[in-house]
Amino acid sequence: MFSRNKNKPQSRIDTLIGVESSIDGSIRFNGGLRVDGKIKGDVTEADSGACTLVLSESGSIEGAIKVSHAVINGKVTGPVRASHYLELQGKSRIVGDVHYQTLEMHTGAVIEGKLVYLGDENAAQALDNKTQED
Repeated sequence: MFSRNKNKPQSRIDTLIGVESSIDGSIRFNGGLRVDGKIKGDVTEADSGACTLVLSESGSIEGAIKVSHAVINGKVTGPVRASHYLELQGKSRIVGDVHYQTLEMHTGAVIEGKLVYLGDENAAQALDNKTQED
């Protein structure tokens, strides 16, 4: 009767960037990444799959984000691309364009940029890939 949303990110966290941590440079990760500190650089998943980025209220990222699942409650300065699921919690602030397939936006979240729906684009890519396999 009640089913869990399959698009929601998994809660497993493999890597933690603590509140007092600051990283200058791009990060590629697998599994789950939680950011409580500051990153100046791009954040991308190493393989396209079930990678999850969690940005806490105390965290910030200055750079592009490209992941399949993201839960954001901090500040992002740069474009965000979530190919499957994006949750913007109440304290999230994004300065940049947001590309998403499924979006959950809580009251209080702020986006200074465009919202771009990827659903049709992802379906077209899947159809192209299937056609090329045949």
